[in-house]
Amino acid sequence: MLKTFLSYLIFPGFLFSACAGLIACWIDRKVTARIQWRVGPPWHQNFTDIIKLLGKETIVPSDSSKWTFLLAPCLGVLGLILATTIIGRAALVPSESFLGDLIVVLYLLIIPAVAMIIAGASSGNPLASVGVSREMKLVLAYELPFLLSVTAVIIKCNGAIQFAGILNHQLNFASNIASFSGILAFVAALICMQAKLGLAPFDISEADQELMGGVLIEYSGLPLALFKLTKAMLLYTSPLLLIVLFFGKDLSLLFILLKFVGILVVFILIKNTNPRLRIDQALRFFWGPVTLLALLANGLALLGY
Repeated sequence: MLKTFLSYLIFPGFLFSACAGLIACWIDRKVTARIQWRVGPPWHQNFTDIIKLLGKETIVPSDSSKWTFLLAPCLGVLGLILATTIIGRAALVPSESFLGDLIVVLYLLIIPAVAMIIAGASSGNPLASVGVSREMKLVLAYELPFLLSVTAVIIKCNGAIQFAGILNHQLNFASNIASFSGILAFVAALICMQAKLGLAPFDISEADQELMGGVLIEYSGLPLALFKLTKAMLLYTSPLLLIVLFFGKDLSLLFILLKFVGILVVFILIKNTNPRLRIDQALRFFWGPVTLLALLANGLALLGY
């Protein structure tokens, strides 16, 4: 019982994923700075920002639903802690995974977006309401092709909906990325993860230049720190999930680190080389080319390619 509690609290759960996520955010900021010919912040800058936010006053808008406004950030963090721990334990010790843990993780990864929707809707701010509307549409847009890309992995792994089954299949044969269907499914999942992370060109719900932070415009202090921490943890969890699903042949520490940094750099390069899309453009993009790409991956997986 104590071992399970510590795995959720320390490693591979909250504490480890929070630190890894903040380091990933530093890599994001450092690579972005280098692309823009700047030096970038020191490695501890994101830790400092979170600590500073913890010391700030928490202001609750008078027109808000107080308890919903304050509890929404906790919902996002808790959902992500559960998802991160399940993925991390499955990668470290596949025998500890449970039947259907992949499905559970897919549900849990929606919770941070739902938390942002609840937060913005409860704040009572018109700009936050616009951000909420965009976030809801964006979730509906990217979840379909993302689930289809995961379905292609399930088909390739003989119907396995357990991380242990997916990892064992890749260990016995080859990584899912080493096939036509795996490549197409990975590209679709990567693009969907970009939107799930709220990175450009899909940072539509926050859109600082238009909505001044959108759904988070009224947040400060501890609640804002929780949202920042959730996004940082998601920047760690998303590449880790892609590694388990598509690069599961070799999960030694060195190869996990190299794969993680590689996927993270791809996220950063996409972020820094594409302008923000309008919400209608994002919907057409995800329900059009990305969904067709994921469907093609499913078709090829059924044919054994």
